[in-house]
Amino acid sequence: MAEVIAVLALLFVLFVVLGVYATVKVVGAAKRSADRHLTQARRTVEDHTLKVKSFAQSGPAGEIAQLRLTLRTSMRATQDALEAGAAEDQSLKESLGLFERLSAHGRELDAELRRLESEPDRGTLGKRLPELRERTHRIARSADSLRWAARDRARHFAADDLDSLSTQIDLETGALRHWTTTDQQPAPGPAATSASSPPRRSEAHVPDGPATGRTRPETARSDAAREPAAEPVRPAITPAAPRPVYPWQKKPRPESTT
Repeated sequence: MAEVIAVLALLFVLFVVLGVYATVKVVGAAKRSADRHLTQARRTVEDHTLKVKSFAQSGPAGEIAQLRLTLRTSMRATQDALEAGAAEDQSLKESLGLFERLSAHGRELDAELRRLESEPDRGTLGKRLPELRERTHRIARSADSLRWAARDRARHFAADDLDSLSTQIDLETGALRHWTTTDQQPAPGPAATSASSPPRRSEAHVPDGPATGRTRPETARSDAAREPAAEPVRPAITPAAPRPVYPWQKKPRPESTT
């Protein structure tokens, strides 16, 4: 009885541990999903705000908003392209490492641009705009180069695979249509048939004379061997066949001797 209680207690503990583990995993997945959705929503709101500022504001403030929007759009598109390609092409791992280093410069520039949005001194802001514009364009060009290189690589591999597949399909279709080559071969004519067949040996002339008489008994014996054997003579009256007995018939009674 104590062993049964111990087994039940152990099973209960295992079920509790599994339940706690599953709960932690579900809560963690839900938290990560919520954080991801919140980050996406925050980025979307910020991008729309920058678009509004770039069109609504004029001067250095509007240009700074446009620079931030250009930088964020280029960096996000490159990150998505490299992460999607690295799942299928391991050669893009090094490109992801380079992009991480570039992202550090991009985040630093974005934070500096965000601080300058609230700068009251427009003169100082105007003096720094050329340098900020140059840095933004350099980072955006580098990100665009990585993104387009990854896309060109994927397109090149897809084209090579398509060429190889087309060649294999052409070979297979040629093998499936092999009957067209065999049907086009000319059939042999009567002249070819007569030329290919060996000449028949002419029949020997059997002269008349004593030799013919010597072959007659052999011919008679061969004719007799070819004739079928005569069937045995059947009797004129065949005996009557026994009548069939069925299980439902009554057994005949024996005749009385009295």
